[in-house]
Amino acid sequence: MDPKEAKTVAEFLVADFTNEMQTTLRVIQAVPNSHLDYRPDSKSKTGLGLVRHITLEDEWLLNCIANGAFTPPPDDSDACGIMNPADAVARYKEKVPAALDRVRAMSGEKLASIIDMFGMIKAPGVNFLAIATKHSVHHRGQLSTYLRPMGGKVPGIYGPSADTQ
Repeated sequence: MDPKEAKTVAEFLVADFTNEMQTTLRVIQAVPNSHLDYRPDSKSKTGLGLVRHITLEDEWLLNCIANGAFTPPPDDSDACGIMNPADAVARYKEKVPAALDRVRAMSGEKLASIIDMFGMIKAPGVNFLAIATKHSVHHRGQLSTYLRPMGGKVPGIYGPSADTQ
């Protein structure tokens, strides 16, 4: 992909991620504080674990793209300081748009440059922007399936839910 194409694709993907961020925030805000330890299976993350994962990794992935290199992923244990959905929403609103702005400001040349993700994936930075969106939407979807068993209501995601009609 040449730099001009990379910049054009990135502009579309940044706009897409921006739209998805609002939905992600609605899902996180819908998580009830009373059942943060809910998990559907012992192999699954808890509700709070998913809230932390989404919040921290959206920021991390975007910053890694902007930096042109991957660093170790963030620690999403209690040590991260996110102890409830309100903490996550505040951090997400502060950090993720700033990280996305860093990606938005990248040149086409930088977006077309190959980034190595721990030897697992080598691709242009713009490709990782698509992966970041898919990663966020994937985990948000997991979290949305936790909401009713946790005693919460599912917000509208791509239209109304049974709880918003």
